[in-house]
Amino acid sequence: MIKKALLTATLVVSVAHAQSSIPLPEQSQRASVTQRIALTDVTISYHRPLVQGRKIWGGVVGLGEIWRAGANENTTISFSDPVLVDGKPVPRGTYGLFMLPAADSWQVVLSKNASSWGSYNYDKAEDQLRVTVKPRAAEMHEALTYDFADLAPDAATVVLSWEKLAVPFRVQVAKETTLANVRNGMRSGAQFYWEAGTEAATWCLQEKIALDEALKWVDKSIKNEERFDNLITKADVLDALKKPEAAAVRTKAMGMATAQQLYFYGRNLQGLKRPAEAFVVFKEVAKRFPDHWLAHMGLAREAVSRKDFATASKELSAAVKVAPAEDKPRVEMLLRQTGNKEDINK
Repeated sequence: MIKKALLTATLVVSVAHAQSSIPLPEQSQRASVTQRIALTDVTISYHRPLVQGRKIWGGVVGLGEIWRAGANENTTISFSDPVLVDGKPVPRGTYGLFMLPAADSWQVVLSKNASSWGSYNYDKAEDQLRVTVKPRAAEMHEALTYDFADLAPDAATVVLSWEKLAVPFRVQVAKETTLANVRNGMRSGAQFYWEAGTEAATWCLQEKIALDEALKWVDKSIKNEERFDNLITKADVLDALKKPEAAAVRTKAMGMATAQQLYFYGRNLQGLKRPAEAFVVFKEVAKRFPDHWLAHMGLAREAVSRKDFATASKELSAAVKVAPAEDKPRVEMLLRQTGNKEDINK
């Protein structure tokens, strides 16, 4: 009888435990946010407590006390590659995200322990990183929120916002890390298509990095399929490497280009702050494709650079007559701008 009673009690406890562990709605709801910085993914997983009229700073969240930077389980932050957090290196991985609030400055803490409940088992010896940051006043956030702000090609600012306070810290990805990702991409099946090598080489050109590799990649692109796009990219890489054969490659590329390819290559040169070269290209469009609407567009841009708005308006008027229907509104807008003597090259 005693054994039977003990067995029954054990079963009751086991059933009760099983029933209590089912998922149920939580007041502080689970959330996650991911931002891709360059080619690196940064993901924050957290629970979102509500203000609900409470005193938060110095109340719910004690000043000078380590805080889970959310509710319930650890708030975690994951990096798919090594990053810099406020300038300090952090290896790839998932970390517990904690904060140490104070009146004027806070500490952001990344812990190697990312599986605890809250901050009850926090151990300073497990810190991967501590950085000091400045909180700032913010608009009211009833629910704790993480977001990414101040986006740049290689960086973003993580911002915790709750009540009327925001706490920022900067995450940056080194060019060498992104280059490693590009190298991996060039080992995938994409390497057998012309686009991949051209895109990889173009990125290296923009970032002024690994130009010797860029040349190999664009040569692979040309081997896959010779086009204006990869030839002109190769010419630009050779120029950056100060190789004399750049001129011959550029001449070959220009000879096989369409009006659209030439014109938009010129526009790209303008974007790179190389206006003199762009205007040479625009004149080449007009020479080879005199009746094309983009030839008139290029000549108008060149005329505006000399503040010859009368000639620019004449060329744009000619462009309006032959431009495709979907492009006419854009050309008409530029025509109005030149009529007002505005710089359409900005």
